[in-house]
Amino acid sequence: MSIDTYLLAIVVGVITGGVTSLIGASGVMVIVPILTLIFHVGTHSAIGTSLFVDVIASITVSYNYYKNGNIDLKRGIWIALSSIIGAQLGAMFSSQIKEQSLSYFFGIALVISGVLLFVRNSKMKSEDKKPAEKSIRFTKGWQQIVSSIIIGMGIGIFSGMFGAGGGVMILLALIIILSFPMHIAIGTSTLIMAMTALSSTIGYGVRGYLNLPLGCALAIGAIIGGTLGSRYANNVNELTLQKVVSIVFIFLGVVMTAIELNIA
Repeated sequence: MSIDTYLLAIVVGVITGGVTSLIGASGVMVIVPILTLIFHVGTHSAIGTSLFVDVIASITVSYNYYKNGNIDLKRGIWIALSSIIGAQLGAMFSSQIKEQSLSYFFGIALVISGVLLFVRNSKMKSEDKKPAEKSIRFTKGWQQIVSSIIIGMGIGIFSGMFGAGGGVMILLALIIILSFPMHIAIGTSTLIMAMTALSSTIGYGVRGYLNLPLGCALAIGAIIGGTLGSRYANNVNELTLQKVVSIVFIFLGVVMTAIELNIA
């Protein structure tokens, strides 16, 4: 690859790290469409490579949140552990799916993630109008654990199949099920994302779906973007940013699916 290609990859990585740090969503949703549409990387390799970058970006971001005391992995451990197992299952299922079909599924997953961001945005806007944040209440501790395991497994499978670190879904689970404050939810979900993405990356890597040189260039940018984004996260209008990112996700998902349909 040329120097221009690596420079472009670093720029994409900066954007990815920024997205992860500011809204707690997986940067995979940004990288995969770019790798497939601009870098002409196969969908399987694009997902594997983007997951590798997601690990680096999520570790960078979660470390900065940790320094500010905004991580509580103890209460989210069951989601974390079950998502790791689910990620391996998802990566296994993905290897059995045809390249074109996987592109279709990823495009749909991208649109769904954009919609979820819109929903989360609306809920956050309504928080100021309500006396208390709504959350699921459990009468027994084991009910919360079982629910966390089931949700974590589903998030892991989704991540392993489509490369999505599940940041939005993990955030919703932490907020609704475990009643996490927003900043702690973002920090904790990012750390869980790193674990899930690492598990998925290993699954893709052993199957030969990892472009390491391109991934390293993207990771360099992700470290820069993640560090800068985390530093200024509290000064950014998160609701406005989420709305913009959700629109981008939906747009990329529609474009990616449309291109695959035209190819077919």
